[in-house]
Amino acid sequence: MVGSNPNSTAVVGLQWGDEGKGKLVDRLAGEHDATVRFNGGANAGHSVVVGGKRYALHLMPSGVLAPGGLGVIGNGVVVDPAALISEIDGLSAQGVDTSRLVVSDRAHVVLPYHKIEDELREAFLSGGAIGTTKRGIGPAYADKVQRAAGVRMGDLVRPDVLREKITLACRIKNVAIKEMGERAGVETTALDPEAITSEGLAWGERLAPMIDDTVYLLNAMIEDGKRLLFEGANATLLDVDHGTYPFVTSSNSSALGISAGTGVPARAIGRVIGVMKSYSTRVGSGPMPTELLDVTGDTIRDRGNEYGTTTGRPRRVGWLDLVAARYTAMINGVDEIALTLLDVLSGFDELRVCTAYETPDGRTDRFLPDGWRLVEATPVYESVPGFGEDLTGCRSMDELPGEARAYVERIESYVGVPVRSIGVGPDREQTIDAPGVAI
Repeated sequence: MVGSNPNSTAVVGLQWGDEGKGKLVDRLAGEHDATVRFNGGANAGHSVVVGGKRYALHLMPSGVLAPGGLGVIGNGVVVDPAALISEIDGLSAQGVDTSRLVVSDRAHVVLPYHKIEDELREAFLSGGAIGTTKRGIGPAYADKVQRAAGVRMGDLVRPDVLREKITLACRIKNVAIKEMGERAGVETTALDPEAITSEGLAWGERLAPMIDDTVYLLNAMIEDGKRLLFEGANATLLDVDHGTYPFVTSSNSSALGISAGTGVPARAIGRVIGVMKSYSTRVGSGPMPTELLDVTGDTIRDRGNEYGTTTGRPRRVGWLDLVAARYTAMINGVDEIALTLLDVLSGFDELRVCTAYETPDGRTDRFLPDGWRLVEATPVYESVPGFGEDLTGCRSMDELPGEARAYVERIESYVGVPVRSIGVGPDREQTIDAPGVAI
């Protein structure tokens, strides 16, 4: 039986994504034997800067940039094989070793018709659209739970099974795609199951050496005392069960999704690190109580380069929402916080943090994960003195100006979790670790 392994670590986002998880995972990966993705798909975008060089990762675990360890894509991920192959080739061309990648045979496959469905559904919904990246993630997860036509990575090397599943899927989806296209005013073409099957088999031939039963692999590593690093895509406020539903992603993107997405029992995880920005951002539709639609928001966006790694679209920006952070720290069981992009807030005379909401039912300090209730919430702000100094050269807590330290301490006191590392720039080395922290 697998017991507790205090050396295994989980890194999860505490906001709406884009918190800088990739940078932390990259720093931690060298001290672990495998980096494991447990949810999401190519809609995730992690940026890692090493030696001034930026790497954009989507499906590949961020730990791929660390030499020696395994990179594992778990069963809870939906894999776009074309995107994965493109990413492998791109990283290889940059001199990154991608040979130690293992992909779960149980991970479901994003196929061309999933992307068509995604785009048509957004066009059909129009004003009620969720704001997806249109990469087929939601439709792929829908096929997974509907079971009959769900294609898994292991099926890509089984021609008869793959052909049967894709033929069934095309029969079902041709009807839906035609109907949605007509209603949305978009011209559509009937799906060709044989062409899609041929493409799937070609992907399978290329990826076959990487496809394996990762559940047995990971549990065997834990039994052998190996250190695993679990990397979440998206973030907790986008979790399908615990985020701002329905404006969420299609998977469990909190630490609660690790066991289901990898087959590793929860007791095998000894340390949970929650990553959060020093302010708030969000991409796509959905409520965001602290959003700034003014010059302050524009300034933070530009300083923080708040444009999507996957889509390039501008992110919505707002003051830090501590109510949300305390909620996400609670449900993830966070042991410590990694605070990122503190340097972006330099130069403001005053900073604000949200400590409660005014709602139609009165004031509350509880987060409202129902999207339709949260949209009615007005933030209650607390003012915090700003700081003018450039933080990008700071490498210890003592080097931070007093006002910056006070800002960090206010986060700790409200959320109830210690901040153990602070990002003050995009590079791997631009990080302040609390005394005694073992990365």
